[in-house]
Amino acid sequence: MGGIREKKVEYFAKLREYFEEYKSLFVVGVDNVSSQQMHQVRKALRGRGVVLMGKNTMVRRAIRGIVQEMPDLEKLVPFIRGNVGFIFTNSSLQEIKEVIISNKVSAPARAGAVAPEDIWVTAVNTGMEPGKTSFFQALGVPTKIARGTIEIVSDVKVVEAGNKVGPSEASLLNLLNISPFTYGLTVVQVYDNGQVFPSSILDITDDELVSHFVSAVSTIASVSLAIGYPTLPSVGHTLINNYKDLLAVAIASKYIFPEIEELADRIENPDKYASAAPAAAAAAASGSSDAPAADAAEEDDEEEDDDMGFGLFD
Repeated sequence: MGGIREKKVEYFAKLREYFEEYKSLFVVGVDNVSSQQMHQVRKALRGRGVVLMGKNTMVRRAIRGIVQEMPDLEKLVPFIRGNVGFIFTNSSLQEIKEVIISNKVSAPARAGAVAPEDIWVTAVNTGMEPGKTSFFQALGVPTKIARGTIEIVSDVKVVEAGNKVGPSEASLLNLLNISPFTYGLTVVQVYDNGQVFPSSILDITDDELVSHFVSAVSTIASVSLAIGYPTLPSVGHTLINNYKDLLAVAIASKYIFPEIEELADRIENPDKYASAAPAAAAAAASGSSDAPAADAAEEDDEEEDDDMGFGLFD
């Protein structure tokens, strides 16, 4: 009894130390996880995090003992149920999550297990003797005899996602050496600096955050402009709209100031600018190869103009 009590005290002290040392932790599910997988995870996290397992009652008691000093830890209590453990870290949460979920192993089908996804049997030559044909027919798997062996002629869905695997389906999958299940650590919840959230939050990319931010700013600007309440996102739009109103009033009242002389001239003489626009576009489209020819033509025109000017004085 004394040894058990000492181990409990040591465990409580270690858990408290980890809570103080690390700012983040993952609550992970360890159902169907072998000791070898746990060893691989510990090895992959070496230097970046630590794994701590323990009975749920002990963990709850330890948290309640330090909740007055660290009140945010009380948010973890509802998630300490079932077969779970802790992974403490101060590193990038995305990187640690990848280490946690990447360590998976394939497992054969077991009768009564729930299929996480659709399980298919693909068209293939099984290499089995024709005597087992009735077994495939009982499960609705189309077969034929090819070169003295059973060949599955088309893909067949054996078990749908969410359904339990029956004894016959499990026997068939094991007979074909198909291991449709994968087992590994699962992230139940994430704790970071006093906040608890699901692991799906870590899948949000920076581009998604920026797009949501831009959308929110646009919405704020639209609402601000509609109700006439100035905000930082709407100030630029308000200034531009007011400047447009100022231009409209100036043009309507014929009050021309230096900044809008060109605009007023465009409005009064649209033909002049309309004829200049196609010429400018054509010059731009001609490319650099036509530029020397155009320069030469302009020089010839200038020489002709000079000759005409001098001829008037002769």
